[in-house]
Amino acid sequence: MGLGGIIFLLVFAGLVVAVIAGYNKLVGLRQRSEEAWSDIDVQLKRRTDLVPNVVETVKGYAAHERTTLDQVIRARGAAVAAQTPEARAQAENQLTGALRQLFALAESYPDLKANQNFRDLQSSLGEIEETIQNSRRYYNAVVRDFNTTIDSFPSNQVAMFFRFAKRGYFELDRPEDRQVPRVSFGS
Repeated sequence: MGLGGIIFLLVFAGLVVAVIAGYNKLVGLRQRSEEAWSDIDVQLKRRTDLVPNVVETVKGYAAHERTTLDQVIRARGAAVAAQTPEARAQAENQLTGALRQLFALAESYPDLKANQNFRDLQSSLGEIEETIQNSRRYYNAVVRDFNTTIDSFPSNQVAMFFRFAKRGYFELDRPEDRQVPRVSFGS
């Protein structure tokens, strides 16, 4: 085997190593994005599990405010039923808005604001909202890295060959949803 053959084998081996490394990087990023989505999903589930308790507590004090309570229940149902990250983000945005209305309603009921159970639920919801926000941030960072790798040369060639598809960010539809809901009812 001549010098040309050795150079060819070295170049070919280098390309094989580059393809394997690119593929493994894409697989790793895909797995991290799935793990990050799972973390968001767990926190969203915690929040949707907490909503019925909040609604029941408010219902005892504000029974005639049925419309707001129904909106929260419908929004929770849509959030539970959503299957894709994009659909889940949209449903969770609606749930966040409905919860904001519910907490605004609670401002009108001093006895409700003083109820220890309601305050505990608010505190739990505040902690969950903070965790959701952090999980969203991490998910979006992983998706950014994954999508950047898919777009970058030469990994874009590996991504195209192995049919890696970009992932969507967990985005909010309305600008007011970009803020964490106020769940503290201090005097």
